[in-house]
Order: sequence, then C-alpha cells, then structure tokens
Amino acid sequence: MGSSVTPSNPETNGTASPPSYHKSPAKNGDDVPSPLPAVTASDLTISESDASKNRKGGVFPLEVGTRVMCRWRDSKYHPVKVIERRKLYHGSQNDYEYYVHYTEFNRRLDEWVKLEQLDLDSVECAVDEKVEDKVTSLKMTRHQKRKIDETHVEGHEELDAASLREHEEFTKVKNIATIELGKYEIETWYFSPFPPEYNDCVKLYFCEFCLNFMKRKEQLQRHMRKCDLKHPPGDEIYRSGTLSMFEIDGKKNKVYAQNLCYLAKLFLDHKTLYYDVDLFLFYVLCECDDRGCHMVGYFSKEKHSEESYNLACILTLPPYQRKGYGKFLIAFSYELSKKEGKVGTPERPLSDLGLLSYRGYWTRVLLDILKKHKGNISIKELSDMTAIKAEDILSTLQSLELIQYRKGQHVICADPKVLDRHLKAAGRGGLEVDVSKLIWTPYKDQT
Repeated sequence: MGSSVTPSNPETNGTASPPSYHKSPAKNGDDVPSPLPAVTASDLTISESDASKNRKGGVFPLEVGTRVMCRWRDSKYHPVKVIERRKLYHGSQNDYEYYVHYTEFNRRLDEWVKLEQLDLDSVECAVDEKVEDKVTSLKMTRHQKRKIDETHVEGHEELDAASLREHEEFTKVKNIATIELGKYEIETWYFSPFPPEYNDCVKLYFCEFCLNFMKRKEQLQRHMRKCDLKHPPGDEIYRSGTLSMFEIDGKKNKVYAQNLCYLAKLFLDHKTLYYDVDLFLFYVLCECDDRGCHMVGYFSKEKHSEESYNLACILTLPPYQRKGYGKFLIAFSYELSKKEGKVGTPERPLSDLGLLSYRGYWTRVLLDILKKHKGNISIKELSDMTAIKAEDILSTLQSLELIQYRKGQHVICADPKVLDRHLKAAGRGGLEVDVSKLIWTPYKDQT
C-alpha cells in the first residue's frame, strides 16, 4: 500500500560499451575473439553523417539505460528507459527484446517490448548516470532537488538509499508476466520472489481455493480434481448476500498464507514479502456462488501491534477493482478495531492506490459525521466514534482546509456547502459493511 506519487523507475548505472571483437569460428564450435586489424589515423575520422546516424540509431543491441520513445498499447509513443534486455534465440544476431519502464507511468506498466515498437530516431544512448546526476544536480535549485528526492523514495520510506537501490535492482524485472486464477487470466504488475524453480515461468496457474500454484495448465487440472476446498481455510466471520469474509491464522494455515503473500506481491510494489506469516491474520473477501467462494481481495493484520496498526497489507485483485471492494476492506478493518475497543491506522508506507482509498474513506466518514452533528465536536470525539487515529483525522481535515489553529487548539470549521463539495469530490462510498452480520472475537480473547 503507499503514496499518491508514482514510484521512481529503478535506476541502473550506465557502463561503458565492451570492446568490439571480430569473431571467427573456433574448432569446438564456440565463438572466440580474433585479433583486430591495425588501426590507422584515417580510421579514427568519423563523418558527421555517421555520427548523426549513430546518435539516432544507436548501437545494437541497445544498452541498458538507453532512453527512447516506445509504442504502447494505446498506439501512441511514450518515453521509456531500457531496464534490461535479452537475446531472442530464434532471431538473428542482433535480435533482442527490451524490458522498458514508461517514465510517465507507474512501474506496474513496465514490460518486455520488441525492437519494432521502438522509435529508433528518438534513441538517446546510455549515459553514465553518476555523471548525469552530478550535472543535473548543479542545474537544480535546492527545492527542486528535494522534490525529486521525495519522489524517488515515495512508497519506500522504510528503506535507506542503499537498501532502496538493492530493492530496485532485485525487483526491476517482472519474473511472472501473467497468472490464471479461477476464470481470470491476469497480467501482473510487479516482481514477486517465487521459489527458484519457477524462475523460467512466464505464466503461473493458481488454485483459486487453496492458492497452490503450478507451472502448467495440466497440473492445475489434475490438482482441481483432488482439491476439496471450495473456500479459503479458516473461519467465516461475515456473510451478507453473496459476500463472505474469512479469517485465516498465518500460524495455523502457513502454506495458504505464504501463497497468498506470493500472489499479492505480484500486485504490490513496495511490500517486503513476509515469510514469517505466523504473526499475522489474513482477512480474505470472497464472492460466493454455487461453485464456491472466489477470492476478491484481502487485507492482513498483525495479531499484536504496538503502533495501533489495524491493517498491514491490502489488495483488491485487478478483475475486481473499481467495484467498491477496496473501500469495503478498509471499512471492515475499522469495524474490527471498534470491536476491539481500539483506534486503528494502516501500516506505512501506503501504496499510491492505498493512500487514495484511505483518503477517500476518511473524508467520507468524517464529513458524514460533521454534516449531521450539531454543535462543536473535538478530534478526540471523532476518533472515539470512528476508531480512526487522531493523527489521520487531523491530516485529513487539514488537507481539506477544514481546520484552523486558534488560541492554542485546533478548531474544526464545517461550512455545510464546503462539506457537500468535499463529499462530492470524495466519490461514492462503496459497499457497506453490515455490522449485524459480523461474528468475530478479537484474537487476544481466543483460547
């Protein structure tokens, strides 16, 4: 979960091009370098047209770090940076495909592209980025540089600079391109550290009930004939209409919880994969029909949090997004906090989508109360009513310019017309949690 600022693309240090060799066939069938012919002074003279051609067309294959325009799925050209490259074994010597980051967009859109998708007239050859950064920093004001630094680490505030570089290098290329889950084939967004034996898989097949994953469709079909689960393991704690919520204890259902983490990481950029799932509870939301309960999304929660975190990770799977399920999951986490008699807040950092969802939820809940409430109301009273942490209430009302600091204390200014305008901007509230259908005992009280 993280910030509203798009995470920076992973950077790689530019390297000098390796020396050129003429290759001659070796006796054992391998290519070995043969001596270069002698170089004369006249050979070092390059015509202006040749230099221009090299600038435009670049040297093939394109170097990692090259910037170029790329045709995207909207048939328009967008600026990209080459993150990685790999040789196509069925092609000619210079046939490569390139893993690119669209610099205008979130990393979730990074992908492998063919050479024909690139506008070679727009090639900017790779530059040593340490030198580039130094030159750029000389031209920037202190404010501009701070803004760029903030953008670079947004969503990864828990990482220092070295750890951030290591994270970006390790996760820069998606290892799994697509998954099949139930009736959906889903394009993935990010890298997920599956076990090494799955490194060569472009697509993975998940059992939608137990979340075991396989390399081939035939394996999934055999598994489905044997798997007797029709819903997530654990206790069903909520059922309203076709919606159901299951609580899974990471210690009691370790394999399921770990598989859920592998799956979720494909769609969450910043989260570290927790192998120690024993410390967490997982709340899996399902749509139910006569075939079973099909996972829509989930959130996880620490069993015991000293920081009052009531949610660690949250994800709505791509096929179910924009249907109000994310807002439902957030609301559900606060209903659990109310049952515990505690205030709650999500674990930081939040993802870009996560922050948008939470800002919308906090705005709607708080403004609904302010519209109906007669007389003064304090932030403490709002926190007690909603289970939202006071700091989150304060930051939300400040962002809406609904709070002023007078005579040593914060005062809420709730003009009805202003409230209506903000409520309209916050969008619809999503699916309601019917608290009467929630049957749940806080973890600390379980025996």
